[in-house]
Amino acid sequence: MAAVETNATIQEKTTAEPVRPLANFPPSVWGDRFLSFTLDNSELEGYAKAMEAPKEELRRLIVDQTMDSNKKLSLIYSVHRLGLTYLFLQEIEAQLDNIFKAFKLQDYDEVDLYTTSINFQVFRHLGYKLPCDVFNKFKHSTSGAFKEDISTDVKGMLGLYESSQLRTRGESILDEASAFTETKLKSVVNNLEGKLAQQVLQSLRRPFHQGMPMVEARLYFSNYSEECATHECLLKLAKLHFSYLELQQKEELRIVSKWWKDMRFQETTPYIRDRVPEIYLWILGLYFEPRYSLARIIATKITLFLVVLDDTYDAYATIEEIRLLTDAINRWDMSAMDQIPEYIRPFYKILLDEYAELEKQLAIEGREKSVIASKEAFQDIARGYLEEAEWTNSGYVASFPEYMKNGLITSAYNVISKSALVGMGDIVSENALAWYESHPKTLQASELISRLQDDVMTYQFERERGQSATGVDAYIKTYGVSEKEAIEELKIMIENAWKDINEGCLKPREVSMDLLAPILNLARMIDVVYRYDDGFTFPGKTMKEYITLLFVGSVSM
Repeated sequence: MAAVETNATIQEKTTAEPVRPLANFPPSVWGDRFLSFTLDNSELEGYAKAMEAPKEELRRLIVDQTMDSNKKLSLIYSVHRLGLTYLFLQEIEAQLDNIFKAFKLQDYDEVDLYTTSINFQVFRHLGYKLPCDVFNKFKHSTSGAFKEDISTDVKGMLGLYESSQLRTRGESILDEASAFTETKLKSVVNNLEGKLAQQVLQSLRRPFHQGMPMVEARLYFSNYSEECATHECLLKLAKLHFSYLELQQKEELRIVSKWWKDMRFQETTPYIRDRVPEIYLWILGLYFEPRYSLARIIATKITLFLVVLDDTYDAYATIEEIRLLTDAINRWDMSAMDQIPEYIRPFYKILLDEYAELEKQLAIEGREKSVIASKEAFQDIARGYLEEAEWTNSGYVASFPEYMKNGLITSAYNVISKSALVGMGDIVSENALAWYESHPKTLQASELISRLQDDVMTYQFERERGQSATGVDAYIKTYGVSEKEAIEELKIMIENAWKDINEGCLKPREVSMDLLAPILNLARMIDVVYRYDDGFTFPGKTMKEYITLLFVGSVSM
């Protein structure tokens, strides 16, 4: 969750009342729009039934032993880009196992750049470390530079650019490929037409690997209609699948919107950001599969609690009130109600009640430990917010290591990622929770992206508000560099963190991809929200586009 980034207006008070750092957040652009949706269960069931025939036909194609391996990989690529992999995971992995085991580098001697790139992406996206040596032949053996003649192959360059996003540390050829193809694609994009122009524009704006899976699937369906239409069953299944998900997700959004309205947070804490659709979109970015419906609802509610807490600490409460509220959250007991300001008591009661109910429900299934982990993460972030507030109150600028230690907590990553586990079911075993608690490298990398991507985009607004120093300020202070140099260094750290995530998603994995996916996808959502602007505090651009695409329009059948 971003800290507040907007021009503050300090509200003048009488001597009897405290001066509060009000932020005057923009109101919700959606109002009560999503409350009026009514789910027709028969329509939902109709889509589920209609999916069965094309699903079985596509399954037969995936396992077809007579299909050429390049065509098979191209099919699997389209299935993956359309968000359908989870429907055929066993079949796809069986096919990839066989093709990967038979891999020989010389088999790629005569394969063009586009096909090589598609094959590389399929294997890497699904956890197989196909060597990046497959791209060596596209470089000059003497100079080591990429051959200029590939510049005329726009589809091939686009494929290589997307492939380079999947690189791990030490894969210098893909580092070079990223810079080379980005420069070349930017130089030709204005001369392209039709679907290819759209494909290049979309990839340059945000590569598939760093995008929100649901939105990327819809954009692939629109921009790659020729590839989607190669097999009628693929086209039909994609449309039905989108329609099914749209109904389910609109109902989930209605549920959390009604809950938010019923809790009356906009009345009791009117200074907060009203961002229910945006938070739901954020959580939907972590997992869109139908089986995680309850998980999305739970995680959205907890993240909305986080918005109230964040904005209370950052845009309303005095330092004395922050200290009292932090102590109450640490105590986690209704008896602490008396010590906190009256305006925040309704929130505190709802917070404790909701967590108690969750713990009670999951205890029946023996899975209450995930709720406890989420609650402890919530307490951690309150302590982290307090430390930031104390720094601001005293005018202290932390050293970069000191800032990062606390900043990884206040990025909200830990709360959101652990809350995402609460409703995921049996896959969140004690071993899975222990893996999370061990703070593995993949998790650290995603946390770092969450903190620094936010800081790089929002540090100027933070300064204007006189709020706590960001990672940019801390880096400048600690290492004596310019603002420009600090930002470049932080961007390199973000780039390396992506490489670590990519490595962590390759086989053999420490845990299942079901548990890794929310970690990867949370890093993706940070990119979506903060690459070009603060899309959460000012949700008029990217997030508004995405919400409109998924919940306002409808899939053309």
